[in-house]
Amino acid sequence: MGRTVINKFENDWIDIKNKCRTTVNKIHTNNIPSSEFKTNLLISEHSPIRLLKINWLWNPIKSWVATHWSRHKWECFISTQRSDRTGINRDDEPQGTLVNFEGEANAQHLIDTMRKRLCFQASPETRELAVSLKNTIKGTESELADVLVPNCIYRCGCPEFEQCKYKYWDNFSKLYSKNDLCNIEVRYSLYNKLFYRKGTE
Repeated sequence: MGRTVINKFENDWIDIKNKCRTTVNKIHTNNIPSSEFKTNLLISEHSPIRLLKINWLWNPIKSWVATHWSRHKWECFISTQRSDRTGINRDDEPQGTLVNFEGEANAQHLIDTMRKRLCFQASPETRELAVSLKNTIKGTESELADVLVPNCIYRCGCPEFEQCKYKYWDNFSKLYSKNDLCNIEVRYSLYNKLFYRKGTE
C-alpha cells in the first residue's frame, strides 16, 4: 500500500498564534508559541487551527481505498481512470486498480477524518494509510500527530452501534482503569504511548 509522502506543510505557528490573539483583542507578537500552546489549541479545536495545513501523496493505492478517503470534506486529487485518458475501457477496470492520491487538509479536517479512519471499524487497508499518515506527520508536527486519535479515544467511549472486533475501547479503559480517562490530555497521552510503541495501535 502507498507510503505517505509529505509534499508541503503550511505551519506558520506565529501567524496561527496571532490569529488567536486577534480573537481576544490582543496585538500581534513575533513570539514562537510553545509546544504546550500548540497542543492546547489543537485539543480545543479553535478556528485558527484551520491555518495549519498539510499536502501529502499516497502513490499508489487501490481505487476503492481512494474512494473511502474521498468521502471526507477536504481536497482530494486522484489520478483519472477515464478511458479517453488511459486507453483502457473503464468498465473493465477492477476496483483494485492502482491510482495516485494527493490530499490537502487542514488540522481540523485531519482531526475529524482520523476519528473515523484510525478506528478499527475502518477497512484495514484504509486504516493502514491513516496510521502511515499519523506516523509521518509526527516527524514534522508532533503536536498535530498526537491529537489524531480514533473516535473512541476522542469521545471517551465507543459511539458505534457495535464495538470493533478488538473491543478497543473496552480493553483500553480496562488497561488504564487507574488513570483519569475523563482527562483528555491523559487519555490522548496513553493512546499515543501505545500507538507509537507499536506503530499501528
